Amino acid sequence: MEFYEETIESKRIFEGRVINLRLDKVRLPNGRESTREIVEHPGAVAIVAINDKNEVLMVKQYRKAVERVLLEIPAGKIERDEDIEECAQRELMEETGFKAGKLIFLADFFTSPGFSDERMYLFLAKDLYEEKGSQDEDEVISLEKIPFSEAVLRAYRGEFKDGKTLVGLLIAAKFISEGII
Repeated sequence: MEFYEETIESKRIFEGRVINLRLDKVRLPNGRESTREIVEHPGAVAIVAINDKNEVLMVKQYRKAVERVLLEIPAGKIERDEDIEECAQRELMEETGFKAGKLIFLADFFTSPGFSDERMYLFLAKDLYEEKGSQDEDEVISLEKIPFSEAVLRAYRGEFKDGKTLVGLLIAAKFISEGII
């Protein structure tokens, strides 16, 4: 059986500042028809930033969608025609006040492919230096520095509830422990 869904009809039902929402009517591989609600997202970056004390920089912020305060690695939306490395540096500076002397691409992945096309690009940031800048007007965040090994243990214990944070910490830990980076 071929695993492909043919789009019969597509209708955009919402256009927002961050996302768009469309409704697709599809023909399934078995010939039946169904509908798919698709969130269109321009993509994002996430950064595992480790300072010279081997601490990972994390941001604490309230997330309205889950009605909780979460501790996460810095991340943000890619602007139209923005290079992903430039975006990573911009988001790192806006959220932490630091930039990276060395920015290493780790991986990319789809955050929730069951309903969204959002693609996340993951970086490791090293050789951090302070950079003056400003936070986004609609973000209220605080910076926390956690020893990298402790953050990885907390990820394994399930203490972080944010997917990009779990993926980022665990991939970075594996690459570092294997001497890949």
